[in-house]
Amino acid sequence: MNIHNRLEDEVLKKVNEIFDEEEAKQSMHFCTCHQCRLDVACYVLNRMPPLYTVSGRGLAHLESDYQDKLQREADIVSLIKEGIDHVSNAKRPHFPHADEKEEEAPEGPFYNFPQIVGRIFNSSNFEPVFDISVSLLADGEMVRMVNPNWQNPYRIVSNATGVYSFWPYPKTADAKDLRREFELELAVDDPAFKPLRHYIKVTLVSSNDFLQYESGSRIYNVEDIYLVPEE
Repeated sequence: MNIHNRLEDEVLKKVNEIFDEEEAKQSMHFCTCHQCRLDVACYVLNRMPPLYTVSGRGLAHLESDYQDKLQREADIVSLIKEGIDHVSNAKRPHFPHADEKEEEAPEGPFYNFPQIVGRIFNSSNFEPVFDISVSLLADGEMVRMVNPNWQNPYRIVSNATGVYSFWPYPKTADAKDLRREFELELAVDDPAFKPLRHYIKVTLVSSNDFLQYESGSRIYNVEDIYLVPEE
C-alpha cells in the first residue's frame, strides 16, 4: 500500500510558483533560495491538516470537491505569505543564507527528539479549537525548538483543525546508545477555557548524529486533548 500526503504536492507547487514569480519580478524583495522555499513549505504544512490518499479514487475525490479545493488553495496562499514573513525574519542555525556563515553543528552524542504532533478539541462540542496557544515545557521551562521556524508557544490557526506541532532541540548525551526518558508538559492557558496541563513521556536513545532519525521515529503522536470551557 502506498500512502501519500497530497497536500505536500499542492504546497510545494504553490510555493515554487510564488517564489519563481518573485525571482522574475523582484517586487517583494524576499530571498528565493532553495532553503527558504523548503522553510516556507514546512511552515505551511505544519499548520494545515494532511490530505492522505491511497489510490486513484482518493485523488479523484479530492479533485471533485471544487469548493473545498478553492478554500484550500486560498488557505495555502495565505499561509505562504505568512511563512515568507516569518522565515525572512528568522535566523536559521546550521543553514547558511545569503551572506550568513553556516554555524558548525554542535558536538554530540545527542538525544534527538521526534516532532511532537497532536490535536486539541473543545469538550463541550467536540470541535477543534483555534486562536489559542499551546506551550511545550520541561521542568517548568519553555522547551527550545530546533530553529525559529518552529514556534513555542504554538498558535493554533483556524484552518489547522486543532493541530499543533513542536520539534524540540536535541539534548547532549554522555555517550552513544544511552536510553533516557524525558517528561514534557503541554500547557494551555486561555481565558475561554480552564487551564490544562498534559504530560507526555518520550524515551530516546542517544546517537552520534545531530537531527538524524531511524525510519518511522520522526513523529510522536500525542493523544487528543479536550479543553473544558470556563462557565
